[in-house]
Amino acid sequence: MKLLPLPAFQDNYLWLLQDGQRALVVDPGDAEPVLAGLRQAAARLEAILVTHHHGDHTGGVQALRAATGAVVYGPARESIPSPFEPVAGGDTVTALGLPWQVIDVPGHTAGHVAYYSPDVDGTPLLFCGDTLFSGGCGRLFEGTPAQMLASLDRLAALPDATRVCCAHEYTLSNLRFARAVEPGNENLIHYLSHCEALRSRHQPTLPSTMGQERQINPFLRTREPEVVRAAQAFNSADPGDEAAVFAAIRLWKNEFK
Repeated sequence: MKLLPLPAFQDNYLWLLQDGQRALVVDPGDAEPVLAGLRQAAARLEAILVTHHHGDHTGGVQALRAATGAVVYGPARESIPSPFEPVAGGDTVTALGLPWQVIDVPGHTAGHVAYYSPDVDGTPLLFCGDTLFSGGCGRLFEGTPAQMLASLDRLAALPDATRVCCAHEYTLSNLRFARAVEPGNENLIHYLSHCEALRSRHQPTLPSTMGQERQINPFLRTREPEVVRAAQAFNSADPGDEAAVFAAIRLWKNEFK
């Protein structure tokens, strides 16, 4: 299997997974990078996996469906370019001969889903859209802090080795905020240095791993004492209210420069 992050727009990644002559793509906001990638790989697009309805994730769906005949899977509770196969948490879809478990992860949008396969060339693979970023999480456009916290908890329960394929290259800005939240986190300091080196060479910081994210991502660490204290310092968040702590950190990130 070959996993490629295809750059699009300013900072999107359209994930192309190729198995010989077959391929799937995740969240194709633009058809052209996908068609170019397929031509270069001499591969046929078999499936399109959509995590949520935002245009930078769906804008290329119709053109790709028309050009390739690929089957489109998308969240049942959201408006995705039709026709598509609606999916929801607990469903499993098959693409490239692999099972992809659908996980409900509302928060960024009301019906957002993620796709997880437990064994892709020996390691688990997660396509999480805009729910989880390396060092961060998506803005809460349609969901509540409690919903997003529960969604992130579902993803954080996946194995350490899970490759985390996020839809945006937001890592450096996320990690700089994470350092403001946990300035004493040595894992975070080392990871930021590693990611800065990657970006200086114009290389992607993704995929990350779930084990890495649990060590450095403040939105997966809102129960850690240093993160709780940071939330209290920011807006007097009740340390006994997990959703309030998460909401404080998310609000702080919204305002962070």
